[in-house]
Amino acid sequence: MIISTADLYDAHESEVLVVLPGFVNYGGRRSFHGPITTIKVHEDNSLVRSALEKPGNGHVLVVDGGGSLRCALVGDKLAELGRDNGWAGVIVHGCIRDSAQIGRMDFGVQALGTNPRRSVKRGDGQRDIPVTFHGVTFAPGAFIYADDDGMLVGAANWL
Repeated sequence: MIISTADLYDAHESEVLVVLPGFVNYGGRRSFHGPITTIKVHEDNSLVRSALEKPGNGHVLVVDGGGSLRCALVGDKLAELGRDNGWAGVIVHGCIRDSAQIGRMDFGVQALGTNPRRSVKRGDGQRDIPVTFHGVTFAPGAFIYADDDGMLVGAANWL
C-alpha cells in the first residue's frame, strides 16, 4: 500500500509527531508503515540480525545506532532477511551499506547515510525500549509511516 505522509499529516495533524529531516530513503519500497519494534545499539548489529531473523508481521524495526556514521548496521543480507521474514522495513539512526542492492528490494529502508565498513558483533544493546532521536520518541507498539517526504509517528494505525 502506498502512503502519503503529507496526506496523513493533514488528516491527523494533532495526533502525529514529525521526525526531523535527515534520513535518506534507500529501499526499493519507497513508502512503508507498521507498528514499531525498537533496538538500541552502538556500532554492533548483532541484535538487528536477531530481530530480523524472527517473523516481523508487518512491523518496522527502528534501530537507534546513536547517529554513528562510523560503520553500517544494515546491509543487503539483513535487508533480505527482514523482507523474507515479513518486516515492512527498517529505520536506521546510523548507516547502511550495499545501498544499490537494497534499492532493488521490495523492502523499506531509511538511514542517515552509507558506509562500507561493517559493524562489530558483540551482542551488545537493548530491545523494545523507547528510543529518542530527530525530535521524536519511538515507543514499541506505536505506528510509523515513512515515504520520500519523511516520517510520522502516531499511536494509531490510520490505514
